[in-house]
Formats: sequence, structure tokens, C-alpha cells
Amino acid sequence: MSLDKPTNTFAEIYEIVRKIPLGKVSTYGRIAAILGSTSGARMVGYALNHAHVDSSIPAHRVVNRNGQLTGKMHFHPPQLMQQLLENEGFIIENDQIVNFKENLWP
Repeated sequence: MSLDKPTNTFAEIYEIVRKIPLGKVSTYGRIAAILGSTSGARMVGYALNHAHVDSSIPAHRVVNRNGQLTGKMHFHPPQLMQQLLENEGFIIENDQIVNFKENLWP
């Protein structure tokens, strides 16, 4: 799988995001790397911005490389991303996951 080929890119991204276990998070860049791209983090973000109509895709578990909830503006309401993460046991302060590195997947 590669982000460099446009066919089924979103489906491939969603497949990886569905594998993020409850209580863990990943980053846009890590997902891109799993798919074979070192520069595809923006594409992953773009795909996840369109994933909210499918509740089987836990888009709330994908944050930026520093553990910040940069994608929250794509949730309705924007506080939903934080609420979903807190429901899984995460502590969020100033839009950032506390103990981010300890909860990073894969």
C-alpha cells in the first residue's frame, strides 16, 4: 500500500485507523508511514476529515505528532473529539493528550 498511488487511498487509511485499539492513539505521520509514505500526513488528515459519516472509523484517535487535537474542528461539535478521547480514559489539557507517548500506537 502506498499513499503515492491514488487508488483506494482513503480506504487504505480507514483500514489502518480502524486497527487503532481502544485507549490508544496514533498520528497522521505514523499512519502515512505504515502505508509507505514519509510525506503523506496531510493526505491522512484530509481523509479523516471526510471520515465522520462512518462511525466505524475512530478518527478521534488520530492526533498530530505532538499529541494535539488539531483535527477537532472537523468534529461536530468541535469538543466531540476531546469527549470521545476522555471516554476512553485519556486526559486532555489545553487540547493536548497528557502522557501522549505512553499511549501511542503502533
